Amino acid sequence: MINAIEVNNLTKIYNPKSKNAVTALSDFSLTVEIGKIFGLLGPNGAGKTTLIKILLGIVFQNSGNAKILEEDISNYKVRTRIGYLPENHKFPNYLNGEDLLKYYAKLSGYNENDLSKRIDELLALVKMNKWRKTKVKKYSKGMLQRIGLAQALIHNPDLIFLDEPTDGVDPIGRKEIRDILISLKNEGKTIFVNSHLLSEVELISDRVAILNNGKLIKEGSVEEFTTQKEVYEVKLNKEFDSDLITNLLISYEIFEFKKESFKVKVKDETELDKITDLLRQHDLGIRNLNNIKTSLEDIFINLINKN
Repeated sequence: MINAIEVNNLTKIYNPKSKNAVTALSDFSLTVEIGKIFGLLGPNGAGKTTLIKILLGIVFQNSGNAKILEEDISNYKVRTRIGYLPENHKFPNYLNGEDLLKYYAKLSGYNENDLSKRIDELLALVKMNKWRKTKVKKYSKGMLQRIGLAQALIHNPDLIFLDEPTDGVDPIGRKEIRDILISLKNEGKTIFVNSHLLSEVELISDRVAILNNGKLIKEGSVEEFTTQKEVYEVKLNKEFDSDLITNLLISYEIFEFKKESFKVKVKDETELDKITDLLRQHDLGIRNLNNIKTSLEDIFINLINKN
């Protein structure tokens, strides 16, 4: 398996010799598989931006090491294969959208002869063609995010870092950006997203990591995060007496009774099998059995509160 990002035991302490020293990252390790969308979550001050800055060579770690696209991050040449949209970007206000993309293309080392065609494609992709001659100073927050995404893609990078890419974008625009990111993934690009909009991350990410106080709390697929393996909703094929179910399943944790359904918390699948057998023995046919899911936001809040 080829990894787009490999982080090993990174530690970053700001002002380490000062009494006001701040540990932004502590022995932090992480891998991101190539061709995936990876979501990094964490509260303000968790260390998310510090991690991105280290990977991009903007700040330097105190210890540990990292690789991007199988190259050590100290190799500045690998950055030509990286696109970056920072959270608080400041584009030159005197440029229009088209000129801004030309400017960043040159900064990125883009030297193909089809730059005008590339700009046309990207402006159409982010739906900013109508404002290509409008100066950046007149752009709304959402328009700035769109043109910012275009500049991150101008040189056709293999790895794209996006810090709050849908901040200030309306719901339709967020959906359009999600579609763009999924399309880029399908082309083999790797996308690293840092966002406070957990519902957005949940919709597009293959894997997610939660960072708090500079430490990795949990990492896994969205499915692993949001599926509560021990809680099931049992739907029966007819209405039932809740007292009957309570007496029948007296040894189990059952709750949220409705006309034809209830929820049960079990230790494992063996216990679940025993429950279904008991119900069937008493002529209570099971119409549906669902593993309950919760939102990524709920999981995030619970994990942060525990840590």
